[in-house]
Amino acid sequence: MKELAKNYSDRLDEIAEGIQASEELASYLEEEEEEFYQSMRDRFEPQIKDLYAEVSHDHPLQLFAFENILVEDRFEGLFLPRILGYAVLRGVINSNYKYLRPQNHFKKILMAVCNSSNYDLIRKRIGQTIQMGFALSSDIWITNLTNQIVNKKIRYFLQGQKLPRYRDVRDRAVGHKRYLNQFQNENYMTTEFPSSKSELKVLFPSLRSFIHYRVLKDLPHTSYISEIKSFLDNPEFVGTDEHLEMLALYSHFFDLEKEDQAHLAAVLNRCRKEQEGFVDQWLALILKIRNSKLVVDAEADKRVTMLLDFKVDDDLTRYYTLLEEIHGKGYTHEDAVEATKVFYGQYEGLSDINECLRKTISSYIGRFMYNIEVTDYSEYFELSKIFPAYMRIFSNQQFNQDLKEMCMAYVKKLLKRYTDKRGKDYQDIKKFVSTNFIDLGFLKEKEVVELFKTRRKRKKPA
Repeated sequence: MKELAKNYSDRLDEIAEGIQASEELASYLEEEEEEFYQSMRDRFEPQIKDLYAEVSHDHPLQLFAFENILVEDRFEGLFLPRILGYAVLRGVINSNYKYLRPQNHFKKILMAVCNSSNYDLIRKRIGQTIQMGFALSSDIWITNLTNQIVNKKIRYFLQGQKLPRYRDVRDRAVGHKRYLNQFQNENYMTTEFPSSKSELKVLFPSLRSFIHYRVLKDLPHTSYISEIKSFLDNPEFVGTDEHLEMLALYSHFFDLEKEDQAHLAAVLNRCRKEQEGFVDQWLALILKIRNSKLVVDAEADKRVTMLLDFKVDDDLTRYYTLLEEIHGKGYTHEDAVEATKVFYGQYEGLSDINECLRKTISSYIGRFMYNIEVTDYSEYFELSKIFPAYMRIFSNQQFNQDLKEMCMAYVKKLLKRYTDKRGKDYQDIKKFVSTNFIDLGFLKEKEVVELFKTRRKRKKPA
């Protein structure tokens, strides 16, 4: 955990002083009416929220320290329901929808709520959050937490938030997704970097989730570059799966200054030369990343290409040389197609290196299909001329199936747009699909007829 920068702590102090000197707090303490507490929330929580957003954007590793200050009594429990929700969602969960490790920060904030003089008002806003946090936690953890609560009223409230329906993993999955959707536009992720091998296995899942989150949200990484460099330089980590994964994420998705780029290149090429089986492990990891939500596009490949020592004669040199040609000339260029054919034939069809290559071509086609407008269907007709070549080269059922699904999805969009069966657009589309989809093996003749068959509208009952 990083300490909170002085400029942030000073601004928090100003907010706390404002709260304590406010008329809203004075009125609330005198009258003890909820409306005065709500007025205090309306005035000061936006200030806390704006400062929180600034810290989370620019210095996310300081969020734990920020939240530890917010639990102090001088903030009167303001913003606690929000950071309690953040703590619930930061925990990494397994396939059974249970936390991989106990969430001590969630416990700390929840205990602060329970010990707050404003507990009765805060309680009204945290029921769903506690229910989700308890659903993802173990029974022993929940029991140990509730046993620490002296006040019987509060303890009974907490025990009541352990819902029987969340015993079923399917209900936990649905509940977690529903709760997560409430926070989809907020930036709250933070993490801790391990400093020893004993911490590596424990902390890395959270660190991985944090980096994925920052990459997917296109957030800046500047504030924790030094932590990543220290991670990669740690001799205890070198050779571990976690070190390799950090190396891959850092190489593919971070735009670096020259000095940091030179450091990364040195680490990558040293591991590449010294670690047995590095190339195979790297390619397997790239496949894993490609199957996640992260997008390994041309820019990501180019970042890696700029780091590699091409004097080393190995599969990485050959693979990224091919990618450079594909990205440079375009995957539809005849030279790129021929180079792909030659390269692909040198390896087994189901090898990781060939799978990476198929994923690269498939992602190019996918981005085109996702972005093309229905009015530009002639461009799709033109692109489809390259499909048979890649289908012959790869001779892979999954590639063909993915291609079929992309094409079918686009054709359905076209048919939804062009409904005049006598119109030129409709006839062009029908002619193309009737010939092309049969030749490619996407549809049989009967299926084509069914696709363009007129659906009779049901008559409304008299």
